[in-house]
Amino acid sequence: MSKTYYIGLAVSYHDPALAIVDEAGDVVFAEGAERYLQFKRAINCEPDTLSRLPELLRRYCPDAGRFVIARSWLARRPWYERVAAALGLLKPDGLARPGIKRLRSPLPNYQIHHMMACNRAGIARGGLNLARVLEEWYPGCDRSFRDYAHHAAHAASACYASPHEDAVCAVVDSYGENGSMAFYRYREGRLARLHEARGLGSPGLLYMKLTELCGFDGIAGEEWKVMGLAAYGRLDEELLALFRTLVRVRDLGVVHPQAGFFAALNKLEHKRRRRDEPARKAVDLAHTGQFFFNEIMTELLQGLHERSPCDRLVLAGGCALNSSFNGSILERTPFRELYVPPAPADDGAALGAAWLAWREEHADFAPRGGPLSPYLGSTMEPAALARLALHAGGLHIRHLPDTLCRETARLLGDGKLVGWVQGRAEFGPRALGNRSILADPRDPAMKERINGRVKFREEYRPFAPSILHEHGPDYFENYQKAPYMERALRFRADAIDRVPAVVHADGTGRLQSVEKEWNPRFHELIRAFHGITGVPLLLNTSFNVMGKPIVHTVEDAIAVFMTSGLDALVIEDHLFVKPGVT
Repeated sequence: MSKTYYIGLAVSYHDPALAIVDEAGDVVFAEGAERYLQFKRAINCEPDTLSRLPELLRRYCPDAGRFVIARSWLARRPWYERVAAALGLLKPDGLARPGIKRLRSPLPNYQIHHMMACNRAGIARGGLNLARVLEEWYPGCDRSFRDYAHHAAHAASACYASPHEDAVCAVVDSYGENGSMAFYRYREGRLARLHEARGLGSPGLLYMKLTELCGFDGIAGEEWKVMGLAAYGRLDEELLALFRTLVRVRDLGVVHPQAGFFAALNKLEHKRRRRDEPARKAVDLAHTGQFFFNEIMTELLQGLHERSPCDRLVLAGGCALNSSFNGSILERTPFRELYVPPAPADDGAALGAAWLAWREEHADFAPRGGPLSPYLGSTMEPAALARLALHAGGLHIRHLPDTLCRETARLLGDGKLVGWVQGRAEFGPRALGNRSILADPRDPAMKERINGRVKFREEYRPFAPSILHEHGPDYFENYQKAPYMERALRFRADAIDRVPAVVHADGTGRLQSVEKEWNPRFHELIRAFHGITGVPLLLNTSFNVMGKPIVHTVEDAIAVFMTSGLDALVIEDHLFVKPGVT
């Protein structure tokens, strides 16, 4: 009997993604295009890559008789974008046209118009490849296309994934169809919009500007660097006053006041760090910008709680990736529970769109009562792994189906650096024990060693602790379960010296809570390490080098392994070690 499949496409110009939901509403696949393309953020790429679609459809939709394709933006664009397009401002020769009044925004007109133009193109071509492949591989198969509001797709991706039946949802990013924020009440599978912000006021664009002022690349998504750098700085009252002049909270939105806006922006420009200057020049700027972001978000969430009192908050949108703020939400606001999905940014909107399409046809939908597993992506190709096992170029290879975790834990306890690949890849930006680089957190020099020998990235960027959930309160103050590395919590004072490699400069760690139910093998590995060392956590960072996405194939994994300072590589049941490693 043929079935209906709901394919969600995140069609933003950055972080495009594809998700597949079956007739029961279960997620059978979800992954960002950057993984397959091995192009960080997959800027201006399609979510439905033509060369990959046939294999995905065969594997995850084998009995399809009908497809519903859902896109994560409305096709009808907002009025300002339509006017800008009609005036030619979104074309290459119009992007920096002189004589156009400057928009009251932290970003210059050409950057805003460039993003609009790229997003417009992404929306227009979203689903073209899928339509062709369906015509060729599923001739006569029923198919339909639907478009959903961007923030509604974000809200669905977070609320339907959450363990809650009743919650309020805040979506905060750079922009949607009408503004940068939308707020919802979620009850028993139904989303009701409480408020949608309008205009250019945007915490996301503000943080993008902060990223650029600190000398990093906002388009490349280097906000991570600002968060890491902020821990080394101090609050600068002069800078804070300038930020407060730029942006103010009004109701459930933010605005750019007319008085003093451009003067404050010009003064901030004089604080910009040049790319050739050391990062330490921007530590106070990063710290103060993060402080101000926390201030804005706190005021917004307090206002949301007043508008719709509820103890449970679901947070989505690109700003929900700010783990530094997320870890403080329960202390700063009246909310008592926080859920942030594994892919809160635009890649997650693919899943939200698919779920919205499914929900339209299943009015009796009831929440399933458990958070979404993040392990929804691709698997390693068995044939490629078999070839590697046969032609390993001098590597020592062992097949260890029964003792893999114990042997890997021994290597980690001896100070070895291990690439760890298991099962399905994580959906979202963080490695959660299936595409990870792992190390011993007890060594104070481990952070510098990995940054210098493996990741080839800046020394100020921290690494995450993956901890057995039952031991969380022993290591963190006011411990909160954090399954997706979505929040940073403060280490207990008596735990810092035990695991210095994963303690950031401000005494926090962006943790992952590990439970056996979700990831039995990763849980077993940490348990084995705990048995050897007495420490129930591992240093965990994504299996990639700086500027590249997390590894996608066996070939990707072996390339990073052989061209970096990793000592061992684990892929499924196979352990590969370099000569001289015992």
